[in-house]
Amino acid sequence: MEKMLTIGQVSKPQGIRGEIKVKPYTDSAADFSSLKRVYLDGTEYRVLSVRCAQDAVYLALRGVADRNAAELLRGKDVVIPREEAPALDEGVYYIADLLGSEVVTEEGEVLGKLVDVRQASTDIYTIEKDGKEILFPVAEGVVVSVDPEGMRIVVNKKRYSEVAVV
Repeated sequence: MEKMLTIGQVSKPQGIRGEIKVKPYTDSAADFSSLKRVYLDGTEYRVLSVRCAQDAVYLALRGVADRNAAELLRGKDVVIPREEAPALDEGVYYIADLLGSEVVTEEGEVLGKLVDVRQASTDIYTIEKDGKEILFPVAEGVVVSVDPEGMRIVVNKKRYSEVAVV
């Protein structure tokens, strides 16, 4: 498992005092409220304040004093050490822990490897096999089980074939 987790991306400066607007990759923007430090491009920044909106988080960071300094952070990933990541509910996983997992049917048929997860109202998994990409939503009844330690995701073949897009 990765030691660092990407939890968002800086979208733009906010105001003139160095605050940055972050697009969160977490289920809730409120997950940012307990952060004490973040890393951008390998540089550690102490979090001075956090404001949460419905689809964004606004961070004030030590060392980012004005809009010009904040502008230099545009497009950078917001990364935290795994041990400082918010605790997850049972059955919820970090995307980083699932990428590279083998996706198989209940019968053991290998469908491909998970290469991307797009967040929407229901996550959309992208798997790759023999150079082809297949997308499928994690809709009800599609995913049967997830084993991040074993790097294996089991799907119901019938439901998968109904929703998969090649």
